[in-house]
Amino acid sequence: MDKYRQILHDYWGYDDFRGIQREIIESVCAGNDTLGLMPTGGGKSVTFQVPALSMPGVCLVITPLIALMKDQVDNLRSRGIKAAAVYSGMMHADVIATLENAIFGGVKILYVSPERLSSELFRKKLGHMKVSLITVDEAHCISQWGYDFRPSYLRISDIRSVHPDAPVLALTATATPRVVDDIQDKLGFRRKNVFRMSFERKNLAYLVVRTSDKWHETLRLLGSTDGAAIVYVRSRKRTKEIAKALTDGGISATFYNAGLETAVRDQRQRDWQEGRARVMVATNAFGMGIDKADVRLVVHIDCPDSIEAYFQEAGRAGRDGKPSRAVLLYDGNDHAKLQRRISETFPDKDDIRTVYEHLAYFYQIGLGSGGGCRFEFNIDRFCQYFHHFPIQVNSALKILARAGYIDYEDERDNMSQLTMLLGRDDLYRLDGLDGDENAVITSLLRNYGGLFSDFCYIDESLISCQTGIDRNQVYDILKELNRRHILRFIPRKAIPHVRYVQRREASERLVFGKDVYDDRKSEYVERINAITQYAENDDVCRSRQLLKYFGEERSADCGQCDVCLAHSKRPSSASQKAAVEAAIRGLLADERPHPVTDLGRLAYDRDIIKETLEFLISEEAVAVSDGTIRLK
Repeated sequence: MDKYRQILHDYWGYDDFRGIQREIIESVCAGNDTLGLMPTGGGKSVTFQVPALSMPGVCLVITPLIALMKDQVDNLRSRGIKAAAVYSGMMHADVIATLENAIFGGVKILYVSPERLSSELFRKKLGHMKVSLITVDEAHCISQWGYDFRPSYLRISDIRSVHPDAPVLALTATATPRVVDDIQDKLGFRRKNVFRMSFERKNLAYLVVRTSDKWHETLRLLGSTDGAAIVYVRSRKRTKEIAKALTDGGISATFYNAGLETAVRDQRQRDWQEGRARVMVATNAFGMGIDKADVRLVVHIDCPDSIEAYFQEAGRAGRDGKPSRAVLLYDGNDHAKLQRRISETFPDKDDIRTVYEHLAYFYQIGLGSGGGCRFEFNIDRFCQYFHHFPIQVNSALKILARAGYIDYEDERDNMSQLTMLLGRDDLYRLDGLDGDENAVITSLLRNYGGLFSDFCYIDESLISCQTGIDRNQVYDILKELNRRHILRFIPRKAIPHVRYVQRREASERLVFGKDVYDDRKSEYVERINAITQYAENDDVCRSRQLLKYFGEERSADCGQCDVCLAHSKRPSSASQKAAVEAAIRGLLADERPHPVTDLGRLAYDRDIIKETLEFLISEEAVAVSDGTIRLK
């Protein structure tokens, strides 16, 4: 048994690799920059974990998923593998200790967020590490053409100058051919090197259901399906409402969105993963890194704004290989809603200039001043005062940030801070604390070191989960202890911030380059049109439509989507189709464009002609445009 299989067997108990795992492992171990395209459930983790154990030094894994970091570290440690993670919310001393361990050989696999790469402390410590491999998970986030572009990912290429000999392994489950090229360019690949698995999921049936009553259709789907399910919606408010309605109807459900406290999100994810809640109702904040193999059903009540997002979310069903369904509910209003998202995400340039000008009035920033100034931003107050809509303002500020005029942090989350005012001995001798107050203080002391010497960041929801006390009560208890000078408590604030990167310009002089606005808008329009076409195309197999979008031109009908099931009910025979195909090819044999109406003169049933024509178009044997048809 070779060393890679030996490692796989010794640590994971598998006898051999699957898919393209071995090819990727051999490529990176030979020092080659490598891009691996693997569908959800394809076993991406093994492709960097095995090389990490076979090579001297530390494997650096860059991932945006803090919850996944923790789960992966716990899982690896349970197998006897030295793993660690550095993420926001850790105490400074713990960050230093983890990085020092990586320098001195106490860590084989180190997980970090992309934001951490710009930290001066991290860059300094990184220079002293022996790095064997740099792994970039969710690599589509580095591409401006990817559906989930994150500017922090652009800093990844900077660390290659610190360790130029360490190969890069980029991994993603969703990438169009254009994104594939962009990933390799942004990461500074020495040469193009891509390994692909087919994105086909033979056990997963993709269905589009047209319905004017999405709620009752969701109930019907859940009622006809056993096992775990995910229901996706777009708004945080609806996650709570739908979860409550399901629970009231006797279906165990919970909800998840980015507005919840971290500890609450983690607990609800565990409740769902461990089967205490059957249905997870969530926004797109829930998903990446979810390791639950037995999801039988994924329902989208609201249509995502890209094929990539839909494919990623739908792909969370059936990771165990057993039959599962991904259902997109679609009604007469969805087309207009999708088109409206274009103007919401990319307001007119003049509207963006107006928002910029009103921002200056809001903070009383004169022309030529304000550079470097930072402000809390109350978007509701701003919109009320200047009669704007929040969605467009949020989008306008993000575009202004991409153009370099401001920094805009719309999800800035300042965690609560706390320090003890009494010494440890005085605290233990303190009389007059009730049971809940004692429980809160005990939980604080167990979870956070250094409270007696300095302020520490704390998470009230974690205290709530451990003590069984309602989070609002925890907050009230901390405020009361603060009033009694037992501790100093600074409550958290989740308020957006705006910082002027440069002095205020006259609004008419603002410039939005193609890469900031026009190209991005064009790409977004293409994605909206692609998901709309997918939802409305009832002629081509759903699986084939999805695979073609990701560059897989040749694939067979799945036989289980709504389109295939509808086609199977048609009475036309194979011989009839073959005869019609021959007739169409004969008509076009002169290789000149013909009016599509010429097909009506063929002596065959109109439905069979239409069905055969759709087949030839899907096979790219013929092309139809501007009312004409020709051979390709």
